[in-house]
Amino acid sequence: MQRETKQRKAIRRAITDAGHPLSPAELHERASDEVEGLGIATVYRNIKALQEDGWLAMVELPGEPPRYERAGKDHHHHFHCRSCDRVFEVDGCPGNLKSVTPDGFKLEDHEFVLYGRCVECAA
Repeated sequence: MQRETKQRKAIRRAITDAGHPLSPAELHERASDEVEGLGIATVYRNIKALQEDGWLAMVELPGEPPRYERAGKDHHHHFHCRSCDRVFEVDGCPGNLKSVTPDGFKLEDHEFVLYGRCVECAA
């Protein structure tokens, strides 16, 4: 466990308050509201440290830079808004994926991403 600095506290709070995955830039913007002069390099160092501590998990979407969310959440998927580029959590799962798994293959994991416009952008 690493030292809990004011920068790390602000980054943790930004992730927790957002309730959805954030990019490093979004983390920087939110945490900078709390810690004046917070540098983007500090955000990246803390992202790495929080991942090593098992507190933060990376969210990888095809063709996108990684975003980050609290680790240890129940299984869920994501909705990526094509207008504002934000990513939202989608609870649950589409269900039995054996019907789309080729015969003889053993499914070990999956990712399911929905794309479209969020409620704000769709309005």
